[in-house]
Amino acid sequence: MTASVPHHIVAVCAAGLLLTCSAQAEDTSPWQIDSHSQIRLVAGSRSGPVMLGGIAIQLQPGWHTYWRNPGDSGVPPRFDFSKSENLDTVTILWPAPKKFEDGAGGLSLGYVKQVVLPMRVIAKDPSKPVILRAAINYAVCDKLCIPVDANAELAFTSVASTEDGALTAALDTVPKPATMGDTNPLTVRDLKREGKNVFVDVVAPEGSEPNLFVEGPTPEWALPIPKLEAKSPPGVKRFSFELDGVPPGATTDGAALKLTLVGSDRAYEFNVNLP
Repeated sequence: MTASVPHHIVAVCAAGLLLTCSAQAEDTSPWQIDSHSQIRLVAGSRSGPVMLGGIAIQLQPGWHTYWRNPGDSGVPPRFDFSKSENLDTVTILWPAPKKFEDGAGGLSLGYVKQVVLPMRVIAKDPSKPVILRAAINYAVCDKLCIPVDANAELAFTSVASTEDGALTAALDTVPKPATMGDTNPLTVRDLKREGKNVFVDVVAPEGSEPNLFVEGPTPEWALPIPKLEAKSPPGVKRFSFELDGVPPGATTDGAALKLTLVGSDRAYEFNVNLP
């Protein structure tokens, strides 16, 4: 005798409100939905102690959320995994952000439409499942910003996940480590300092319009978004920023900076030290 399936479950599946009603249930947590966005956890295939996962965010048209460095205004997403089981560490990887006006005369950095933040998840005991429990706080903004608190839970158990393709694609959007002066067609060639002013020379393909973002050694540093100079030396695009937003008592001499250089189809990260 075959058990009947309740009509409301059939209707939900047919309407596409769940991506599937079987296989995906193990690879994604349910969407946590608020008025302007939704968020969930994603698990990749498991083959050892280090696993790839993701935090998927979908946004309504016209709304955005923020990168780890929000720019002139906004707040970065915050994640608390302290209630997880068999979790050693989790590392969030950040896709290259977009730059947009914040509505108050400044510029913000973040994501529109949708984004998947890849995660590297390491188990304490590779022979046991990881139960990832995430308390997530983020902001969604249009003309006004609305804080969102969400909680999601997902077990990393799948030997072969249906989400591997999406996670690999998300990983490709994360800026790759690079070295200043390397031979990439998009790269940072040089960094100079004159007092409070810092100049960064960038090489980019002809006709491209790259963006450059800078972060200090700790989240307390709030350095401005570098601006493209109206006139640059031959063969480079020169960006500049002032050493504003430095925490009280912090020294800028030798400070470790992270430069994120974003082109039309690729992005790189450079770890440099201020002269």
